[in-house]
Amino acid sequence: MQNKRIKKMNHKIAVIGLGYVGLPLAVEFAKKYPTIGFDINKNRIQELRSGKDNTLEVEDDLLQEVLASSLDFDKDGLFVSDALQDIAHCNTYIVTVPTPTDKNNRPVLTPLHKASESVGKVLKKGDYVVYESTVYPGVTEDECVPVLERVSGLKFNEDFFVGYSPERINPGDKEHTVSKILKVTSGSTTEAAEIVDQLYKSVISAGTYKATSLKVAEAAKVIENSQRDINIAFVNELAKIFNRMGIDTHEVLAAAGTKWNFLPFKPGLVGGHCIGVDPYYLAQKAQEVGYHPEIILAGRRLNDSMGQYVASEVIKLMIKKDITVKGSNILMLGITFKENCPDIRNTKAIDIYHELKTYDLNVDVYDPWASTDEVRHEYGIDSDTSLPDKKYDAVILAVAHKTFESLPLEVIKKGNSVIYDVKAVLPKETVDGRL
Repeated sequence: MQNKRIKKMNHKIAVIGLGYVGLPLAVEFAKKYPTIGFDINKNRIQELRSGKDNTLEVEDDLLQEVLASSLDFDKDGLFVSDALQDIAHCNTYIVTVPTPTDKNNRPVLTPLHKASESVGKVLKKGDYVVYESTVYPGVTEDECVPVLERVSGLKFNEDFFVGYSPERINPGDKEHTVSKILKVTSGSTTEAAEIVDQLYKSVISAGTYKATSLKVAEAAKVIENSQRDINIAFVNELAKIFNRMGIDTHEVLAAAGTKWNFLPFKPGLVGGHCIGVDPYYLAQKAQEVGYHPEIILAGRRLNDSMGQYVASEVIKLMIKKDITVKGSNILMLGITFKENCPDIRNTKAIDIYHELKTYDLNVDVYDPWASTDEVRHEYGIDSDTSLPDKKYDAVILAVAHKTFESLPLEVIKKGNSVIYDVKAVLPKETVDGRL
């Protein structure tokens, strides 16, 4: 009976938010369903209509294969738009907008509220709204549904239904793409859960896992990255300890990794839109229910401090080499939050930059992947997409872009320069220090 209902529903899909998460998902749906990609960023819409994706999450030829030049619900394909009226005839709305934190690391639900208001304006009886944005348990029902009801005038679980299916993609990862990652699904009723599950199952080759409730699915998302955050915080703390003892942390990890049940995490800068944010969403909800999470917040504080730690280690090495610190020239290699990806959201490499600037240093940033305009807009600093033609007192490899592995350091370093490798990708004998 439910399968008949699914067929009869004839999904007309609107994906709200066409960033790193929304666009790959919209492209997958467009292969089997009439799909509209909606985004309030007019420049982003123009870019996509030209068949280009500057996030590099979707290959241009794949985007062009599904791209539709006009709105047509009678055939599969992807039409992108910034006009709300274009999604009015859809019956399945999938919200993929970002859920950031503020300067005090408190969850910011404004994008989610605004997206819910937009959907509420076009919501009709029998429609489904599925949220993918990172949230703490309860947000869908407590924050989003009231907005949908208020704006639409419809009744939850009578007139419309909701689902929650957390995104799991890793920006820049061409192996674990959206269709190849098992998808957790959930719905506000038993029937809604089945419809949402079957919808995703139709485009996710890796299959789906149907969670028992919206809250369970929401909680699953935030603990996935919180667990990883804590594990990396542990090895970051080990790095600080071992560096004081003159022991190479990576050599220790290599030795410890020979045990069958040792988890192979490495020290590093832990940023990005998910792993750097999800723990704060879980912590927020924990505090709301009267529990102060010690381990989660301790791990996040430690990881948040690693940029400052790297900068201080570089300064120490410069002093040991009798390099005058004030006014010296420093080159940072990389500003994105991870390697081989243009994503600069919540990058922790910027913390290294800001800490170095407190010492009155001249800091240049070279990143062939990052948009100079985006870096300037987001962080107020200048960056280069080509290697600067000058010599530096210190070079810091902050991001492990493939390009940097074969970079001719002799060309850019002075005779007595410091080379610091945050990611431990350069030959050990060529660097003065590494995390």
